[in-house]
Amino acid sequence: MATPQPIRLTPSRRSSDAPGVNSAVPEMQAILETIGAGERFLVCSHSRPDGDAIGSMLAMGMLLRQMGKRVDLVAADRLPAVYRGLPGAEQIRTAMRVHGLYDAVILLECDSLERTRLRGLEQMFHINIDHHATGKMFGELNWIDHDACSVGELVHRLVLAAGCTVTAEMATCLYVTLLTDTGGFCYGGIRASTFALAGELTAAGADPVRIARDVYFANPFSKMLLLGRALSTLRRDGALAWLWVTHDDMVATGSAEEDCEGVVNYALSTAGVEAAVFLRELPEGRIRLSLRGKGKVNVAAISERLGGGGHENAAGCTLDGPMERATEQILEELCREMDAAQK
Repeated sequence: MATPQPIRLTPSRRSSDAPGVNSAVPEMQAILETIGAGERFLVCSHSRPDGDAIGSMLAMGMLLRQMGKRVDLVAADRLPAVYRGLPGAEQIRTAMRVHGLYDAVILLECDSLERTRLRGLEQMFHINIDHHATGKMFGELNWIDHDACSVGELVHRLVLAAGCTVTAEMATCLYVTLLTDTGGFCYGGIRASTFALAGELTAAGADPVRIARDVYFANPFSKMLLLGRALSTLRRDGALAWLWVTHDDMVATGSAEEDCEGVVNYALSTAGVEAAVFLRELPEGRIRLSLRGKGKVNVAAISERLGGGGHENAAGCTLDGPMERATEQILEELCREMDAAQK
């Protein structure tokens, strides 16, 4: 396949109301043309993959195979336990460097190559598909739709535009992207089309009850112990709440990084709280932050100023330690943003 010329497209208008090849926006058309002309593709997402990253990778892999392509799925970190039972999850290989000749690498939910933590991607042709408010146009092909509730929604549009079939296995993976990236259909940005898509995926074979049970009611005991330690630190100042764990807490409870997912939501669930942050001390002393909001505070804007990214109501970043300094820094940012929102 001849190397495609770089194409930098603007963020798309929405196309979910009339899916299909004839309604495909230019970004989709360019991506499908590139896929159609190639033979072998690499699919990656961000490090520390979540439900949207994993579900989208698996569904994209299924789409490519339906189109008669060879595909490799690679992530820098192992999959969290709650997602390892997804159809095809064993096909996602964990590695720090990729090798081989590919016609393109499809990067899902990444704002840069660095976000993957994978080496060896630099000289490839990059197809960038994202929906984050902080998404960046770093690829040769870029499709960024801020209105999509998950990257899985964009993959679903690609499937329909390609004239392919949403199998039960694909529907399961795509439903996980909707469920997790909307926080169990709780975050802002949800539309009627979100539930319409959930209905389509259910009709195609996804089991909402089983998926919700596997994602939210199958936590390892280590996570419950860590949650207890985090809740013991919970603090509140008006509409702002925060909680934290140290590296010693992680060691003492035998917790893995994936056990931290969702802890911040317990602080956000407090009545009267509009924004929350969960801080975790890393082994080297830096502090990783998970930010959540209920709509009055744009946590993505805060995160981006601090070197991170995400959605308006769900974002993250990493700050220098110690914990006290990072806590003071993020609380100042959150208070400033909350004060500005009230004016």
